Amino acid sequence: MDYIKFGIIGTGQAARFHINGAKNHSNVKFVAAYDIVEKSVQKFAKRLKVEGFTDLDKFLNSDIDAVHINVPHYLHKDLVIEAAKAGKHIICEKPMANTLKECDEMINATKKAGVKFMVAENHRFLPAHKYIKGVIEKGLIGDVFLIRSYEGAYDDPTKFCDPNHWMFSFDKGGGGALFDQGVHKFATINWLLNDKVESAQSWCIKTIESPSNKGEDTASVLLHYKKGAIAEVSVSTSAIHTPTNRIEIQGTMGTILEDHDWNPPVKIFSTHKEAPKKGEFYIPEIEHSSFPKYYLISFGYEDAHFADCIINNKDPEFTPEEAREAVAVARLAYLAAKKGSITTMEEFLEMVKNKEIENLFEGFDKVIIKSYEHLKWP
Repeated sequence: MDYIKFGIIGTGQAARFHINGAKNHSNVKFVAAYDIVEKSVQKFAKRLKVEGFTDLDKFLNSDIDAVHINVPHYLHKDLVIEAAKAGKHIICEKPMANTLKECDEMINATKKAGVKFMVAENHRFLPAHKYIKGVIEKGLIGDVFLIRSYEGAYDDPTKFCDPNHWMFSFDKGGGGALFDQGVHKFATINWLLNDKVESAQSWCIKTIESPSNKGEDTASVLLHYKKGAIAEVSVSTSAIHTPTNRIEIQGTMGTILEDHDWNPPVKIFSTHKEAPKKGEFYIPEIEHSSFPKYYLISFGYEDAHFADCIINNKDPEFTPEEAREAVAVARLAYLAAKKGSITTMEEFLEMVKNKEIENLFEGFDKVIIKSYEHLKWP
């Protein structure tokens, strides 16, 4: 087997990024698409020269090896389970699901079916982040004790202001910007530190007035990790700029700075004797390109990696359990915001075990800080 035949579920922007990103990877072939909206899937299929379906059973029984799921968060769990029952390998867009219970059902279903399963966390496959991981593992900046990170992905305010739009809603979106964007940062930082979160404190705000069923558009989270490092994660969908990410990592022997808007995207200062330029900032050459091309780069690599796992019968580098952990950190952060105090992961998981977390978002609109009352937008 030289390549994997993928069928894609959902024909929106994420699907287009994946298909375009895979063009440079010969082991990935998108051959089919499924969407409940007939007009959308017909247009998508014609443009990209794939077979279109509006019947899920026919799609799953077609000549595809794997399913690529790109639909709203609340639909992930059921589609993963259906695809697993059909014996298809599955890659599903982030966040894995809205709750840990749903994550566990997805993991159990795919294991029972004996299919490969990976969540499409593109930050794990961005060359800049892979390079940074290598620098940390080599010890070039010593032991990491502080991380500061930011993701800003400006989105159409109507998505927040429309109470019927699934995105950023508590019930279907799993929360606001903290959940939608935060899982990117939590999955990445957990991986870079090779550690798990001990406790969290967080604040959620609305810079734009939106309905009570909608979550925050901006949030800041402080994390304390088990090995002692602390991390600051800030996210926003109302910040005025093109989508971007940046991270600052401080260690006992140096500093790493990364910004998606830079090209090359990484600067490193190291006092380690094996550093390429000891005692001064240096800029390594790394494959990268400014928005939106870094999406195509990272999406392409993650899909090619998953295809390689199927072809060579390997476990994905980014495991479903790690994706679940990112969801857990996001839910912990919401609990900390609701309590208004530092909250431990142990406390959160105990509440999950006792089914005390199911009403996490009940009354949460009162928890969100109404910053829009003091802001003037043009």
